[in-house]
Amino acid sequence: MPGGSPRWLLIGNSRWHWAVAKGGELRVEHGPPPAAALEPGWIDDLVAWAAVGPLPPALSLPPQRRLGLERVPLAELPPWLGLDRALAGWLAWRRHGQAVLVADAGTVLSLTRVTGKGRFAGGRLLAGVGLQLRAMAEGTAALPQLELPLAEPLRSTQAPGMAWPLDTDRAMATGVVRGLAAAVADAVLQARELDPGCQLVLSGGDGPLLLPALQALLDAQDVTVDLQPDLALQALVELQPL
Repeated sequence: MPGGSPRWLLIGNSRWHWAVAKGGELRVEHGPPPAAALEPGWIDDLVAWAAVGPLPPALSLPPQRRLGLERVPLAELPPWLGLDRALAGWLAWRRHGQAVLVADAGTVLSLTRVTGKGRFAGGRLLAGVGLQLRAMAEGTAALPQLELPLAEPLRSTQAPGMAWPLDTDRAMATGVVRGLAAAVADAVLQARELDPGCQLVLSGGDGPLLLPALQALLDAQDVTVDLQPDLALQALVELQPL
């Protein structure tokens, strides 16, 4: 991916996430490891990188440009915490200036709680959309293997009359999306018992899929949802600017 534009890289469990500075703007890209990433030259444009997923064996990234957990300014971070959770939790807290619960809907749906004083306060982990769909297909003889992004089945889970779909694909998608949304809604209500006014921040690639169901569950509770799909990547950029 050479081209002379400064870039930041967050290596996830199933995708790579790029932030590219070009023309005074920051462009975000997501995808599998590109073949060009293994060619000489592209590293010259790399400002900083971080990883929560595996590194390709043939890839050699400069260690001096790697951002680790110790660089994230959240108090009481345990050494085992995933870097993506720390990054997203820190930036959500910094932007809102109050207690936050970050629901990062990626390969795993992680819930990360940060107090109003910027202290890590625990969380929860659930299998994400893709993992749940894959587990159903692999663990049964009758259910199909659905390939993400499943745009049509997943988008239609929020359409009128689709709460109880008749076909299998949409039944699987509806169950997973609404189930995860219910888990997030329950978590933020419990978090607000400890920190009244705790702000829910929804991030990750599957965040937009969960948003409609989540808003429907929380509207009556006077809880707003702040959708920030690229929170961890944006935090990497802010912690290691040009």
